[in-house]
Amino acid sequence: MLERLPATPRRLMRGLAIAALVGQAGIAVTGATVRVTGSGLGCPTWPQCFPGSLVPVPHREVAVLHQWVEFGNRLLGIALVLVTGACLLAALNVRPRRRRLVLLAATMPLGVVAQAVIGGITVLAGLAWYTVAPHFLVTIPLIWLAVLLVRETSPAAMAAPPGTPWRPAVPAALRGLLAVTAVVLAALLVAGTLVTAAGPHGGDAATPRLAAIPLPTLATAHAHLLFAFLGLLVGAGFMVHAVSAPRAVLVRLRVLVAVTLAQGALGGVQYALGVPELLVALHVLGAVVTTAATAWLWAATAEPAPVSGPLPDDAPARALAGTV
Repeated sequence: MLERLPATPRRLMRGLAIAALVGQAGIAVTGATVRVTGSGLGCPTWPQCFPGSLVPVPHREVAVLHQWVEFGNRLLGIALVLVTGACLLAALNVRPRRRRLVLLAATMPLGVVAQAVIGGITVLAGLAWYTVAPHFLVTIPLIWLAVLLVRETSPAAMAAPPGTPWRPAVPAALRGLLAVTAVVLAALLVAGTLVTAAGPHGGDAATPRLAAIPLPTLATAHAHLLFAFLGLLVGAGFMVHAVSAPRAVLVRLRVLVAVTLAQGALGGVQYALGVPELLVALHVLGAVVTTAATAWLWAATAEPAPVSGPLPDDAPARALAGTV
């Protein structure tokens, strides 16, 4: 059936990829808004909002505002399903077909389904912190993959023949250092969810918090991981200059350092002020932007390899996380 449709224009494919990236980031920020406003149980059932109703209904025990904040987050999830589904359909209709593009596009709707399932479990578990944390963390690899999807729709990538392998644009040592940096970022984000789990914003006043580890201890560990992340970025900066890396790598590294410094400063201010709701939501936005900026930097370390002749249509796709 797709073969009967006009081939997807490259600009449309790129626009949908960017929309998927923005949507993945948006769902994380609106999820944080649900949590800091205490609206996590504004719709106390799932997939319905209330028993017998998909939408909010007057209820004396649940404030109207909390209902609509939670329901709005669910509506955004539905919109994200539509956007990511359209992204996959568009990728399938790119001519000639590009397997790597299709695989990256396929992760978008599949990831949204995973988010919805974990979100349902979170509601049914009464917003237990060990279900809320995975609900946020599953978004992080989706943002990373969305950045790689946008990279796959770049003019250089789309101009290369389908199946063209990617080659490193920088020495292996630099890519290795950036890979370690990404691992530390993952640990930093996990620590951040634990700080949140021990903090005051659980999504509902009655939600139990993480009490096994004191909040100051978790916050200190989170800060130490931030310093480690920054230290690795400084080391990457020296290496970028030493190996004369492409300018795109240098520019993206500078952007990542600036974003990380701003995120660190915001985290310190919100902790000193007793984690006010607005700053918590902004800190989640900062985490999303930091993840995207790290993936954007990683994407600049590889480029399409020159091709001396046509590649077979069934050329194997490279591993998603290591080749784009």
